[in-house]
Amino acid sequence: MTATPSRSAEILSRPTTINGLTVPNRIVMAPMTRMFSPGGIPGEDVASYYSRRAAAGVGLIVTEGTYVGHDSAGQSDSVPRFHGEEQLAGWAKVAEAVHAAGGAIVPQLWHIGTVRNQGEAPYPDAPSHGPSGLRVTGAEGATPMTQADIDAVIGAFAESAAAAERIGFDGVEIHGAHGYLLDQFLWAGTNRRTDAYGGDLVARTTFAAEIVAAVREAVSPEFPILFRYSQWKQEAYDARLAETPEELEAILTPLAAAGVDAFHASTRRYWLPEFEGSDLNLAGWTKKLTGKTAITVGSVGLDGDFIRGFAGEGSPVRGIDDLLDGLEREEYDLVAVGRALLQDPEWAAKVLGGRGEELRPYDAAALRSLS
Repeated sequence: MTATPSRSAEILSRPTTINGLTVPNRIVMAPMTRMFSPGGIPGEDVASYYSRRAAAGVGLIVTEGTYVGHDSAGQSDSVPRFHGEEQLAGWAKVAEAVHAAGGAIVPQLWHIGTVRNQGEAPYPDAPSHGPSGLRVTGAEGATPMTQADIDAVIGAFAESAAAAERIGFDGVEIHGAHGYLLDQFLWAGTNRRTDAYGGDLVARTTFAAEIVAAVREAVSPEFPILFRYSQWKQEAYDARLAETPEELEAILTPLAAAGVDAFHASTRRYWLPEFEGSDLNLAGWTKKLTGKTAITVGSVGLDGDFIRGFAGEGSPVRGIDDLLDGLEREEYDLVAVGRALLQDPEWAAKVLGGRGEELRPYDAAALRSLS
């Protein structure tokens, strides 16, 4: 059964709050790396890209991942950075454009860790850094982080968060998912440390929790902090941080205590239950265990895995009845939309306005431009 237009509008158009931010509806634009920012500087095309979606009804935009101010944070000079005078000036214009269109926006702050290869831009001389020098694949080839390295990265996240508030953003999202640096500390497969940053589940949260705490201290008390996490990694789709709800609670509790206001629970297909014996997905368990705002994500509006999109595959439109059911039961609070919004800037307006028959299938060609 397809959701009626009135039901979609009624459930998705309700406002909600994340700390001091009121989001006008339940639709979030998911972060998607686009690589259209030469020199790490977002230009007018980036501002238009985000503001078009805000004007069409997206309540909250989470930007593509942006590198924090640490030389080992990234691997491309076309991915935007959230440090530097020109870069921040560009981002200030993006935030202004989104606000003028009626939306709210937070930058996703990012460090890729051992995904980086020596010699890659924007800082070719920078090493690849990680908790234990291991890549997600298990291969060696990165530099284990010293305490000084850890302190520098923590400081970089805090400085970028403070900059976000200073230039007019509505909050920040810390990228702790998909096998990047923070996730490398959280996951036993890449964290073999024997100091305070390694060991059991709780000990492995120490680095991420210290970043959250530093960000919390660097911004106003009402400034929202989102934290994105996942079980899966880009090079290990079957990897899991937690095998049980109890293990998940052990991981999330220190992060919530450190200052996370909302968890962005990244899955590849939102409709799949996370643990046996319950229909709750990862976002549902996150809200149940922490009481914090939870954002669900994963192939919303489409029937097909997003990874295949990078291989050139499209995806047909998929109904959202089950998504609305979860929102109505208050299992999660917000819904992040990725490829469907990449394909169609008007996706939110069509869903909220009862124009579902106008929704378009995803074409991987959408990756090649900022439409």
